[in-house]
Amino acid sequence: MLASSGVLSAAVAASSLVQLSAAAPRASAGTVIAPDWEQVPLPLDPGVVLLDIGFTGTDPDHGFLLGSRETLLETKDGGRTWAARTVGAAADEGFNYRFNSISFNGDEGWIVGKPAILLHTTDGGANWERVPLSAKLPGTPVLIKALPGSKPGQAEMTTDQGAVYVTDNAAYTWTAAVQETVDATLNRTVSSGISGASYYEGSFSNVARSEVTGEYVAVSSRGNFYMTWAPGQTYWQPHNRPTARRIQNMGWAPDGRKLWLSTRGGDVYFGQPAEDKFDQAKLGSRGFGILDVGFKGDGSGVGFACGGSGSLFRTDDGGESWKRDRSADSVAGNLYAVEFNPNGSGFILGNDGILLRYISG
Repeated sequence: MLASSGVLSAAVAASSLVQLSAAAPRASAGTVIAPDWEQVPLPLDPGVVLLDIGFTGTDPDHGFLLGSRETLLETKDGGRTWAARTVGAAADEGFNYRFNSISFNGDEGWIVGKPAILLHTTDGGANWERVPLSAKLPGTPVLIKALPGSKPGQAEMTTDQGAVYVTDNAAYTWTAAVQETVDATLNRTVSSGISGASYYEGSFSNVARSEVTGEYVAVSSRGNFYMTWAPGQTYWQPHNRPTARRIQNMGWAPDGRKLWLSTRGGDVYFGQPAEDKFDQAKLGSRGFGILDVGFKGDGSGVGFACGGSGSLFRTDDGGESWKRDRSADSVAGNLYAVEFNPNGSGFILGNDGILLRYISG
């Protein structure tokens, strides 16, 4: 069972305040590869996988880019150019951190990574406070969300074993939102009829949070089923996959209530989480796996799906039909994530430091 509170308690006095320092010159401006996209050069070594991007709530041009090998880049011009930054507390320990997720509410921001690390800022990222995490934390933090509210210091953190913790005092204490880890839930309900769930041991490969409802969807590491959780529920709810092919990834459509699902064979489906009924979209992926799907948040229905070997597809009708976008054919690498931000900016993140910036407006 997960403790209801205090499992991740950390004395603020034990935290370390870290000022960002420059690690490399700022990269030059990008190269336009299509009417919609430009490829942005980054001051990174080969092999770095980009994992998340986030902008402050007070300056839409000021943001940070995360990745493997302790990658932390900063932009002050909307993502056109980036400069490398280092966090001294992370570098001093000798670990090679993988920064997984970043989130801002105003100038207050959070970063989580692997091995378990939590960074907190209240000044737009000029200084980051290292907040200790308990060794009893179930799993590795994979997602962090800065929560709006009447007071600062509110956040929600999720691990790859299904633990969801909430803080309202800047991570001084945390409260567990679920009562047990995912493997405990599945092994307790072996008669649930969920294929591959019996005596399950493992973790989530992907976790996504709805910005509208606060609900979560997560894919099992083997892709043979998925789980959902809504605020107020005691446990994660398991679901059979709706297709014979294993699940690659899942996320939320623009309305924040409808799910999209991609398979390891390159198919894309849309459905409602409460109905377990998914309809296949018209997308000819040529067998390449679709690794992520993202939509503009302006109600236009424009979205993109990305995958292996520079595969990129565009929809103009909210995902019902897709057309191949050849603008990334010249990109030598896999495209892992599509990120459209509330400020209107859009990016695609990939391996080997690949970053595409949306320029179509």
